[in-house]
Amino acid sequence: MTEEHMMRVRKTMAVALLAACGMTAVSVVPAAAAATGGLLPHPGPDGLVWVEEMTGDGGAVSGGAWEGLPTVLTAACEGGGSIDVTMAQQTQVAAFTVDCPVGDAGVGSVTMDPGVVKPGSFVVGVDASSDGIRWSLTVTQPE
Repeated sequence: MTEEHMMRVRKTMAVALLAACGMTAVSVVPAAAAATGGLLPHPGPDGLVWVEEMTGDGGAVSGGAWEGLPTVLTAACEGGGSIDVTMAQQTQVAAFTVDCPVGDAGVGSVTMDPGVVKPGSFVVGVDASSDGIRWSLTVTQPE
């Protein structure tokens, strides 16, 4: 990882940690929350994280990952431009880019094999190409 990317990950981790502590307006909804809303539907019982909707840069931090199941990271966005999505646990475990069309949602996803995501906490960062991009994300571990 480049130093610039590491700085973004650290910034995202700090923002996400504040969000998890309820100190910002970031909407990180636990998997047991309501079943509708945002660009992506609620992930149901397999969900570890659901960010219903946010604009611009952001992310989420969570715990509770288990290494015995695959992990699926999905992001959707709209508004023109793109978002870069990363997932890290000490080191980066996933990264992808989603194109964000105007008036429609673009969706990207990556599935990690069991064991790639280790037990415990992780951080997901979203770097939007503009502050007006609207996005949503989920992290699931389907059985």
